[in-house]
Amino acid sequence: MTRIWALALSLALASLAACSSGGLSASKESPFAPDVDTRKDAVDGLLVGWRLMEANEYELALDAFARYAVEHGTTPDVKAAVGTAYIGLGRLGQAEKLLRESLKEDSNHPETWNNLGVVLMERGEFGQAEQIFRKAYALDNGESDSIRDNLRLVLAKSENTGYDDGKTQEYKLVRRGSSDYLIRSTP
Repeated sequence: MTRIWALALSLALASLAACSSGGLSASKESPFAPDVDTRKDAVDGLLVGWRLMEANEYELALDAFARYAVEHGTTPDVKAAVGTAYIGLGRLGQAEKLLRESLKEDSNHPETWNNLGVVLMERGEFGQAEQIFRKAYALDNGESDSIRDNLRLVLAKSENTGYDDGKTQEYKLVRRGSSDYLIRSTP
């Protein structure tokens, strides 16, 4: 019987504590994340994905791009973004396919042409990569240092196929906007 009273008393105290002004709401010093405010608009999924790409979080970026695609469809921008994430993950075949699909639908983005050139250069297809970088450079009116550097690199590699001075080469991946991405160094 005392057990029942003890249980009833503890339940009553717990329910009264929840009703107090301190209650179970989070205080400002709480280590837990605040609740989601559903009254505000969500941040653009493409923007979230590109920010994750900047942080080298390619898998999370793919998730953000997928959520965006569910709401807006698979636009050329989404295909280019997912293709770029695949480059970061080293999935060159998938990246090439999506970048080409994006360019087939909208061929006026030098950044997408550049990223396709990076894939081709990674695969050792220097002749085709050179043509792709030339197209990207022309569309960009020569304004992007990254595209120009990639074109110079592929020209050097295609002129001297035995090119190996012991230094690592850096390929630059470009996204729409002002940021440059360094994917990896290759021997």
